[in-house]
Amino acid sequence: MQYKGIIFDFNGTLFWDSEKHLEAWREFSKRVREYPFTDEEMRKYMFGRTNDDILAYLLGRRPEPELVEKLGKEKEAVYRQMCHEDSENTKLAPYAIEFLDYLKENNIPRTIATMSNKDNVDFYIKEFNLEKWFDIDKIVYDNGKIKGKPAPDIYLIAAENLGLDPSECIVIEDALSGIEAAKNAKIGKIVAIASMEPVDLYKSIPAVSEIITDFSDFSKILDYQTASV
Repeated sequence: MQYKGIIFDFNGTLFWDSEKHLEAWREFSKRVREYPFTDEEMRKYMFGRTNDDILAYLLGRRPEPELVEKLGKEKEAVYRQMCHEDSENTKLAPYAIEFLDYLKENNIPRTIATMSNKDNVDFYIKEFNLEKWFDIDKIVYDNGKIKGKPAPDIYLIAAENLGLDPSECIVIEDALSGIEAAKNAKIGKIVAIASMEPVDLYKSIPAVSEIITDFSDFSKILDYQTASV
């Protein structure tokens, strides 16, 4: 199979910020139901999901749009403040810059598909100078209309933005719901990055073609031995 483009999830993938999201959502969980998210709940109901989906799980019902917007903005503001206060760790993942430079130099189509909202995406664009590597107009994010992962919508839209069939794309993901979304979108190759979870977690997932721990091994991601990008 000849892959022609690459789609990145962002949180926990290009930016290893999962712990900050965990901390922020645990705090909100305590406010809403008096006890925090468990690690298992985080994997199943938080990572890769929209704020609407997460709050629906916490409240036990689908919340009104106004409540979603209010609580979501509060939580994301707390999260961004954590990033500002931890400037040493607010940086792209190990070897991500080198990999993105390689993709740009070789004109390999690429974009981001994230369930982060626009406020956070704008923050990432500015903080990490993403315009250097990405066409900002092709980035897909939670605009309140896209179904959250594991629905395939976000990856179908990202592939379309690149002018490619999903089967021609490589997706890099860390979240179980994101991997399921890529599978449901019939993405050609799914690469799991073990940025927070253990490698063994991904070994049992048939949809995962490769497992990486950072972006240093370009050949493993792009599969030089069996295909070209």
